[in-house]
Amino acid sequence: MASHTTAALGGLEQLRMCGAGAGRALAVLTSGGDAQGQHEQWRGGTGERPPGARSRARRAQPSRRGGTRWDAEVGTERGSRRRAGSRGRRGPWPCAWPGSHGSLVPSAGKIPESVAQTYSHLNIVGLVGSIDNDFCGTDMTIGTDSALHRIMEVIDAITTTAQSHQRTFVLEVMGRHCGYLALVSALASGADWLFIPESPPEDGWENFMCERLGETRSRGSRLNIIIIAEGAIDRHGKPITSTYVKDLVVQRLGFDTRVTVLGHVQRGGTPSAFDRVLSSKMGMEAVMALLEATPDTPACVVSLSGNQNVRLPLMECVQVTKDVQKAMDEKRFDEAIQLRGRLGLRLPVSAFVQSNFSVAILNVGAPAAGMNAAVRSAVRTGISQGHKVYIIHDGFEGLAKGQVRPCGGEGLHGGGVSAPRTLPKTCLEKIVENVRAYNIQALLVIGGFEAYEGVLQLVEARSQYEELCFVMCVIPATISNNVPGTDFSLGSDTAVNAAMESCDRIKQSASGTKRRVFIVETMGGYCGYLSTVTGIAVGADAAYVFEDPFTIHDLKANVEHLTDKMKTDIQRGLVLRNEKSHEHYTTEFLYNLYSSEGRGIFDCRTNVLGHLQQGGAPTPFDRNYGTKLGVKAMLWMSDKLRQSYRKGRVFANSADSACVIGLRKKTVAFSPVTELQKVTDFEHRMPQEQWWLDLRLMLKMLANYQISLTEYVPGKMEHVTRRTLSIEKGF
Repeated sequence: MASHTTAALGGLEQLRMCGAGAGRALAVLTSGGDAQGQHEQWRGGTGERPPGARSRARRAQPSRRGGTRWDAEVGTERGSRRRAGSRGRRGPWPCAWPGSHGSLVPSAGKIPESVAQTYSHLNIVGLVGSIDNDFCGTDMTIGTDSALHRIMEVIDAITTTAQSHQRTFVLEVMGRHCGYLALVSALASGADWLFIPESPPEDGWENFMCERLGETRSRGSRLNIIIIAEGAIDRHGKPITSTYVKDLVVQRLGFDTRVTVLGHVQRGGTPSAFDRVLSSKMGMEAVMALLEATPDTPACVVSLSGNQNVRLPLMECVQVTKDVQKAMDEKRFDEAIQLRGRLGLRLPVSAFVQSNFSVAILNVGAPAAGMNAAVRSAVRTGISQGHKVYIIHDGFEGLAKGQVRPCGGEGLHGGGVSAPRTLPKTCLEKIVENVRAYNIQALLVIGGFEAYEGVLQLVEARSQYEELCFVMCVIPATISNNVPGTDFSLGSDTAVNAAMESCDRIKQSASGTKRRVFIVETMGGYCGYLSTVTGIAVGADAAYVFEDPFTIHDLKANVEHLTDKMKTDIQRGLVLRNEKSHEHYTTEFLYNLYSSEGRGIFDCRTNVLGHLQQGGAPTPFDRNYGTKLGVKAMLWMSDKLRQSYRKGRVFANSADSACVIGLRKKTVAFSPVTELQKVTDFEHRMPQEQWWLDLRLMLKMLANYQISLTEYVPGKMEHVTRRTLSIEKGF
């Protein structure tokens, strides 16, 4: 298990607090391969400062070699004896250590019998740090998203040279026993062929692959991308190597082919925003799990289910993980995929049948990373379902002007689909005319709050225009993440990473200058998601948002906090402000306040990030999420079309025929826009309740403020079953 679970729990060496945690000591161990994000995992636990608690331990120091400082003896008999002896000398310490009580028994010869009887239990909580995402029970392990960033950076660079020279590239990524990295990178990049251990190709795959590559070239493509996991095998267990695939392509097709083995590049680099926030959340949750534990509490592992932290029995997860490998060894590959948790998104294979349905796709609002991925997957899924697919330019305005063209799907990457902010109510009659002219029976709208509001207007107009009684679906795509019905909008992850990278550079500047505080303004309108999540990812001292009202007394406390901070070894400060967080406490006001109150102690600078948060290449999360939402939305619309088809026409006027698709807590769900209308703040263009406000407690804790843990919402203890593994998630 040590190779799969990195037990890096946050904790204070001696935690003193009123109640059950008084006088308890928490130990932090790590093991296995390193993974990006483990510093934040450590920080999420050691930064815990409940009222009255003091730490006699040094603050966790980051290692220059990545991850944390590794103990090469973890998981060995010698290492177990050393820890057993340490525990015997110091008494009981709940710890994050993969293993069981058998590794701490008196037979190690280091613990006296009397001590063993006095301290007869050890509470253990595990966190999973692995770039392979090969631990059953959690949707994402710490480090996986960062590894995908490294892979996609390489693929994007290779694509350019491959197109220039008309080459085929075979990319080998890590994954000896798990094909998650290969699968997601293939989805995100639109690869031509994929090899993963859990789903070996059928016999004769060489012929099918070469035929596929040849067809792609004949349609005008100038490159081919083949992605292979290092543990890829065929149906008989024989390894499929990147060299073999390259030689096959060269011999049969004569294509200029190159092999790129990414290797340990995937383990390095800066952690992504997703990994920083995930590991911080898990570290804090692990500490709370230890503080709540009793002598009878079984060892557990903190996992991610959808967008929720959950606690799972450690040995259940380990057993299922072992069952996966056993199923693969016995060539029960379908069972292995089920145990992995529906590893792939695979459309049903059936003969192509032309349907009588017409589906239109349009974008609305400001650009957001991931839109192209959603359009591309939706178009190809629609064509595979036999629908006639239209692309509408210029949003609702383009629909009113008849800017509608059929799409065949060849080479489509979503480019050229513009997205003005015009709402339907300004041109409703012309929209109805073109809906009738093109016989549009389903409409997929991709965009931000305007997309949601536009579909709501179309639904409300159904009573006037019967032509609008067709199926509608909204894929939320906005960096502000302010659309009701989803926890994550397309583009928000890319925007957070863009803001995080800028803040990292700003912090570096502040560190070099010494005694300097930066006030950084982020986008987002009235929604403070970008400021809050970026603040957690970069370790901001404060983040001002509209949803969490603040007064001049709060500003005064923040200035005093930074004044005290300048007396420590960390002589820099970073304050984030959402662009519409307060009508009067503007960025300029904060600059003047901090500059005046900090005079002689620190100086102050401002930085407005602006529209750089809308640019850049989409992150793997947004590409993968957009691809999945595009497929799911089109399949959902196809089902609704068949259900509402009667007497030779589509008539859909029920509430559930117009929905927003999105990840809500643990599952991807479809929410009727008429129901979401009741929980929407239209004045400020956002949901009335924001799930991410719970993260602000962690933001303050990581900034070393005194916090009350009574507001903390702990994860629930659940169990690993085939049903829970089969639930569709957004990751």
